[in-house]
Amino acid sequence: MSIWLDGRLQDVDTARVSVFDHGLTVGDGVFETVRATDGRPFALTRHLDRLTRSARGLGLPDPDHDEVRAACAAVLAANPMPLGRLRITYTGGHGPLGSDRGAQGPTLIVALGETTRRPDSTAVVTVPWTRNERGALTGLKTTSYAENVVALARAHQHDATEALFANTVGQLCEGTGSNVFVVLDGEIHTPPVASGCLAGITRALTVEWTGARETDLPMDVLARADEIFLTSTLRDVQAVHRVDDRELPGAPGPVTAKAMRIFDERSGEDLDP
Repeated sequence: MSIWLDGRLQDVDTARVSVFDHGLTVGDGVFETVRATDGRPFALTRHLDRLTRSARGLGLPDPDHDEVRAACAAVLAANPMPLGRLRITYTGGHGPLGSDRGAQGPTLIVALGETTRRPDSTAVVTVPWTRNERGALTGLKTTSYAENVVALARAHQHDATEALFANTVGQLCEGTGSNVFVVLDGEIHTPPVASGCLAGITRALTVEWTGARETDLPMDVLARADEIFLTSTLRDVQAVHRVDDRELPGAPGPVTAKAMRIFDERSGEDLDP
């Protein structure tokens, strides 16, 4: 397995990042996960645009899109696989042990791991912790991910694959690595970005392709929604068959099934929508 680090391909067993890298010491970094099918990345332009927005939100220099594209192409060519998780990590680079940044410039890492297609439906749980819709990192895809690690571990303890958060005012927000949609009276709704959720790439495409509405939603909508589904880079559109103790028999329901079909068709027609 080869990864991209320090401007070149390196063997995964010998590649090393400094123990003083700010991405490690203080979580000063951003990342993107891109689906790659037979060596072809999906929606890479949108992912690179969001990588830049996240970097700017942290005050990091803009990543060089040409360099990142070249790194992705090199890693994909060096590691052929049917379905892969392409991870782009961009950190503050070598720095002091405190919060101040160093002067050596950012670190860029591109790695690839093999994955498999997700099941058509899954179970989720709600968690007692909240997303801060007014925080400094709100809407940024940063490497400060420990909150998601804790919540996802809670989900796994309850035989679920995702945990859903409310925001500080009790509205439905997002999952640890996904956006959430609900179907009410045949209409698809998803929390707006102002709720504090990440502006997911798959979320945006699903809104565009299905006509879903961005709506402020109370958490109890999960107890009464006709259908619920998640979106993310590796889930695409995935139905939910259980929320906490509530079963949703027959998932995916008809509206979700149509959304799944539309996403599969549209994403297959255009690899960089």
